[in-house]
Amino acid sequence: MKFKPSRAHVAFAHDVVMAASSFVAALYLRLGDGLWLLWSNGDLLLGVVLFVAVAVPVFLSLRLYRGVWRYASTNDMVGLVRAATLTVTAFTVLLFLVNRLQTLPRSVLIINWLVLLILLGGPRFIYRNFKDRRQARRFANPDAVPALLVGAGDEAELFIRATRSAVAEYRAVGVVSPRGARVGRNIHGIEVLGAIDELAEVVAELRRRGQAPQRLIITDHGLDGATVRALLDEADRLGLALGRIPRLTELNGVDETVPIRPIAVEDLLGRPQQALDRSGLEAMIRGRRVMVTGAGGSIGSELVRQIAACGPERLVLFEACEFNLYSIDQELTALPNAPRVVPLLGDVRMAARVGEAMDTHRPELVFHAAALKHVPMVERNPEEGILTNAVGTRIVADACVAAGVRVMVQISTDKAVNPTNVMGATKRVAEMYAQALDLAAGGNPGGTRFVTVRFGNVLGSTGSVVPLFQKQLAAGGPLTVTHPEMTRYFMTVREAVELVLQASRLGATDAAYRGKIFVLDMGEPVRIVDLARQMIRLAGLRPDHDISIAFTGLRPGEKLFEEIFHGAEPPVATGEPGLLLAAPRAVEAVPLGRAIDELREASLARRGEAALALLRRLVPEYQPSRAGAAPAAPATE
Repeated sequence: MKFKPSRAHVAFAHDVVMAASSFVAALYLRLGDGLWLLWSNGDLLLGVVLFVAVAVPVFLSLRLYRGVWRYASTNDMVGLVRAATLTVTAFTVLLFLVNRLQTLPRSVLIINWLVLLILLGGPRFIYRNFKDRRQARRFANPDAVPALLVGAGDEAELFIRATRSAVAEYRAVGVVSPRGARVGRNIHGIEVLGAIDELAEVVAELRRRGQAPQRLIITDHGLDGATVRALLDEADRLGLALGRIPRLTELNGVDETVPIRPIAVEDLLGRPQQALDRSGLEAMIRGRRVMVTGAGGSIGSELVRQIAACGPERLVLFEACEFNLYSIDQELTALPNAPRVVPLLGDVRMAARVGEAMDTHRPELVFHAAALKHVPMVERNPEEGILTNAVGTRIVADACVAAGVRVMVQISTDKAVNPTNVMGATKRVAEMYAQALDLAAGGNPGGTRFVTVRFGNVLGSTGSVVPLFQKQLAAGGPLTVTHPEMTRYFMTVREAVELVLQASRLGATDAAYRGKIFVLDMGEPVRIVDLARQMIRLAGLRPDHDISIAFTGLRPGEKLFEEIFHGAEPPVATGEPGLLLAAPRAVEAVPLGRAIDELREASLARRGEAALALLRRLVPEYQPSRAGAAPAAPATE
């Protein structure tokens, strides 16, 4: 069979020749013409033979020929440094045994190490550079979309490398730096042209060069929502589409291309994620029995996902909607390291069913997320809202005490502050009852702790404005906004639940938080009409031209703006990022319990007016809003 040399054989032969050459070159650099004296007495030939004899096994043992020169990298350079170091070291020892280094200047060994490294590494990196440039010239996609990158970090470097491919859809023509760093420098030949606030000037300069960008691509995922909103406005003004690359952790598999994703609403509203104490969360949940009510809802389902990742011994899913329960159960059981999941159909308004679930599974942690949350719907069905949000919370809380639950976490809402609707007022009653039980258990170290967490709207939740806008966009508009001045607090579901878990850990372990309410730092409120316009732009359309915005008037129970703190409960920092503390008025648990019983009786008897009168007595700040208020004149953008 005829021997056919492979590229690895050629590379090995190259390195052997380079090893011999490096020894001769090192001697010449040290001795000059005196080198020929060594040749005449045979010492040069002996040295070359010994050096190559040492280099061959070293090169083979370090497996230098598994790498491809076309992709030579810093890892290959590290291997070459090891090879040169081991070769020179072993040669020194061997030559000492042969002639005690009497014929060789000691400095030659250091020179030899450096020359060997250059001769081994130089051709590899010259070859890679040649191939890169050749491929860039030969395979560059002439139809690639010119893109200006926002961000001069690792992800920008990844994108630029990925665009040097025949299948690349984009080609980078410049970079802007969010913080103005690295301006004047370049990444793989692509220049950092300016800071983010110089975007218009940078685009104008690129257009003068004949490299006009057609797309603005965000590669820095540390940008906050305000910056992304400003970029969206500026890109719209400059006629550029705005997109982003996924985070490195979101990339699946190995591909030569980096997918570009449209800017999502979460990017516009989000903030840099807070650094959370993951170890503390795992310590609270791992190996414990956990129960979540409303486990199939938008908040409840995200709670069970994050709790499942912390390794509970058992995760009980309590849910009234069969389909929602089925969906989250299927999702969890498909996980590779899923905990034991117990799906239970049940309504928090049924005391017997809640008590049975607690007695059977003896949860140590209970997260109470079950609630009716849609303001106009609860306004039209106030008895149902009272029975689920107020009475249901009392049933769950009392069952927790009876079953010896260690911690119950009550999920609340900013609508409980100065409520103008039944939903907010019933959630305020739920807050009050959890707060009262927590204070009542203060003298009992083994009693159930009650932690209440209050926050605003979450993106994509049931009844949220974002899915409504998306549906209206798909239908061609118009987007309906109740009032041009309406504002709301927003947070992503994932961030809200992460902070809920963090608050749960704090409240469960520190008695100083007893009877207090944790409030998530929601950032700045957002005007709904601005959100509508931004979503139209994200769809590649023009507000008030391609898609109109219609103002419909306030719905029953709505108010123009929400509050996360009552005027009498100024915010207090907790020392944990993203978490604030409120200390609203407290009431006694026993009389409050009797009042909730009265609410239950009136609601079951369908005595709506009597139930609402009791609700106003329990929550004096509850002032029902006037339904159907006409909107003000449309605000200009």
